[in-house]
Amino acid sequence: MTSASRLQAGTLYIVATPIGNLSDLTERAKQVLASVDVIACEDTRHTQKLLQHLGIRKPLLSVHEHNERERTEQVIHHLRQGQTMALVSDAGTPLISDPGFPLVQALRAAGLTVSPVPGVSAIITALSAAGLPTDRFTFEGFLPHKTGSKREKLEAQAQEARTLVYYEAKHRILETLQLMADVFGPERPACVARELTKTFETFYPGTLPEIIEQISADQDQQKGEFVVMIAGNPEPATASEVDMEKLFRLLLVELPPKKAAAVIADLTGENKKALYQKALEIQGKA
Repeated sequence: MTSASRLQAGTLYIVATPIGNLSDLTERAKQVLASVDVIACEDTRHTQKLLQHLGIRKPLLSVHEHNERERTEQVIHHLRQGQTMALVSDAGTPLISDPGFPLVQALRAAGLTVSPVPGVSAIITALSAAGLPTDRFTFEGFLPHKTGSKREKLEAQAQEARTLVYYEAKHRILETLQLMADVFGPERPACVARELTKTFETFYPGTLPEIIEQISADQDQQKGEFVVMIAGNPEPATASEVDMEKLFRLLLVELPPKKAAAVIADLTGENKKALYQKALEIQGKA
């Protein structure tokens, strides 16, 4: 792509941006941002800094979690007029624990074109250097803020055989790690990545107590943005060892019956269709 003529009219481009090091922006992402008519972004001030660094001037449209549904009709109007747009988040790949899902869903439903421009994602960046199994993993985003809800969510994931990946904020990192140690056990291998691609990028591999000790020892290490990765359970419980009704009730707080059944089927090897019926029965009792 060398000019605006290479962009497809009426298309929204989902553009991944750097999570720290501005040199990580791909050449294609630069060309798209320089060529589109409008850039939709999570925070106009944040995106303006990136564009100034690139020497790009474009109209910006704020699209964040509080106004996304309202902005959707505006974006559809732009695209139906034949304009091209880019969607960026503050950092990384849009929609991945960032705004954008209702917008993209609406555009697909309206028959409009959405095209990804791939680049950095904190999940993949962290996993690639963590030293934990990466052949199968599950991304869980941010855990609930309240301790009780957070513990329930972790308990529901304790038997998961895949590597677990979470985002966590600096003011909750130690509390969350301690809860994980309580729920997953002190011997479970883990790795915490901090400030990825930035000057003070740090990885903390080891058991959860070891990681807690390292981060607790230096307040500076409790600052920044964190990706927490936990090795899967090497010996997940069999169906007979799982209190199925309790597990369903925990999952159904967050998931629809079909998805809850799929999660338990993956954990236990039980028949997914039968588990779905069980989920509907339990949900009916609530």
